[in-house]
Amino acid sequence: MSLESLYQELILDHSKRPKGKGLADEEGRSATSFQRNPVCGDEISLRVRLTDDGSAIRDITWDGQGCSISQASASMLVALIEEDGGDDGLATEDATALIDGFREALRSRGKIPLDEETFADAAALSGVSKFSARVKCAMLAWVALEDAMARA
Repeated sequence: MSLESLYQELILDHSKRPKGKGLADEEGRSATSFQRNPVCGDEISLRVRLTDDGSAIRDITWDGQGCSISQASASMLVALIEEDGGDDGLATEDATALIDGFREALRSRGKIPLDEETFADAAALSGVSKFSARVKCAMLAWVALEDAMARA
C-alpha cells in the first residue's frame, strides 16, 4: 500500500467514523465557534471546554456537514487533542502551536509536510496543501478551535 493510499484511507475512515462529533453541553469555561467555507458550503460548529483556569482543553466536540476532508480534519483534530492532552487535557499554548504549525503547512503548497510524530493522523492532510480550494476545508475545525479558545 502506498503512502498516498494509506492517507486516503485515513481521511475516509475519519469522515465515516468521526471522533468527537456531536456537541457536548456548555458547562464551565466553554465557547462555541461556527465556521463556514463560503466557497463550498462546508460548515463546522466546534465547542471547546477549558479547565477552570483556562490553561488546558478539557475536551472539544463538533458538529457539521461538508466534504470528507472537512469532516475528517475535525475528527483528526479531536483525536490529536485527546491523545496529546491525556487525562489532564492539552495545554492551550500547545494547542495554539499545533494550529499554527498546521496552518503553516497547509499554506505551504506542499513545501512543508505535516510531521506524523506531531500531527498523528492529521498528517494525512499534507497533500491538501497542493490544492488551495481544499485548504479552507481542512482548516475549518482548526480555525474554529482557535476562535473558541480565544472566547472561552
